[in-house]
Amino acid sequence: MRLTSAHASCWPTRAAAILALALAGPVIGCAGGAKGGGAPPAVAVKIETARVVPVDDATEYVATLKSRDSAVIMPQVEGEVTQILVRSGQRVAPGAVLMEIDPAKQQATVKSQEDTRAAKRAALEFAQQQYARVKGLQAAGISSQADLDQAKSGLDAAQAELQSLEAQVREEQVQLRYHRVAAPTAGIVGDIPVRVGDRVTNSTMLTTIDRPGSLEAYVNVALERAPRLRVGLPVQILDSTGTELARSRIAFVSPRVDDATQTVLVKAPISNEEGTLRTAQFVRARIVWETHEGPVVPVLAVSRIGGRSFAFVAVEEKGALVARQKAIRVGDIVGNDYVVLEGIKPGDKVVVSGTQFLADGVPVTPQS
Repeated sequence: MRLTSAHASCWPTRAAAILALALAGPVIGCAGGAKGGGAPPAVAVKIETARVVPVDDATEYVATLKSRDSAVIMPQVEGEVTQILVRSGQRVAPGAVLMEIDPAKQQATVKSQEDTRAAKRAALEFAQQQYARVKGLQAAGISSQADLDQAKSGLDAAQAELQSLEAQVREEQVQLRYHRVAAPTAGIVGDIPVRVGDRVTNSTMLTTIDRPGSLEAYVNVALERAPRLRVGLPVQILDSTGTELARSRIAFVSPRVDDATQTVLVKAPISNEEGTLRTAQFVRARIVWETHEGPVVPVLAVSRIGGRSFAFVAVEEKGALVARQKAIRVGDIVGNDYVVLEGIKPGDKVVVSGTQFLADGVPVTPQS
């Protein structure tokens, strides 16, 4: 088919009209659909009211537990261990013999001193007899006063020598008793690092004696916190999961600062009647500086975006509930809730479920 000049001149106008009708059709359809659909449906969510609970202003530290009734057993003499009469974990009474250090040399010394003491006693008896004889002769006018004075001087010297030797014998006997290492108190025997045949000195640790049920938590508090320290502050002892093991209060605050760590030592007595805690154990110690009331929200209601915390709060606008996203600042976790420091007030209606389907301004309806 050939187009005439008249047809050719009308073709652009017709094509433009057809294209305009084609584009207008979908627009009209979309506008009609939007008008017919109305506002988006409300999202069913679970809502909880932010409640007020007592909130602790607290700081956690790593504490070391030490026994208040623990003794490190060291020998008072040097020598070779000949007997170990107890085992680790054994309960002992006060004075129970734990081990023996070779007493042979000391026994020989004591025997020598005792023999010398016997000789001195014999010398004293002779001096006494001599003095009595000279005294009788002097009374009869046969001996002079000088002879009597000499006899008296010999008697005094013999008595002094015997007394000195008696003291030495007692000292050596006490030293001999040190070769039998005894328990100073009742308790449980700890590890025994020495063996029979080992040579020990005064600085060798033989074992320990611990009495369960009486511990102290040693906490090193940073210097910047020192002004807030005082006797009586609550202390909570926690395990690795955060479960509370014991409660106490600060009983001692050191007046000095540790020059190596720049910390202040505080101590808190810990009751350990059940024996769940052990000496030298590391635990988490939570010092409570003060307690105040503050709002909390469930952990599930808080989301993290870009390092910041957010929560949705249901607010009434134009007679309907809508979700408004709020930036909040949270503190510690108490149970299953976050302590809210900023952003939410007590009484706010916090959305705790369905937050993944929400955006700021979306209508919501409470789940029954």
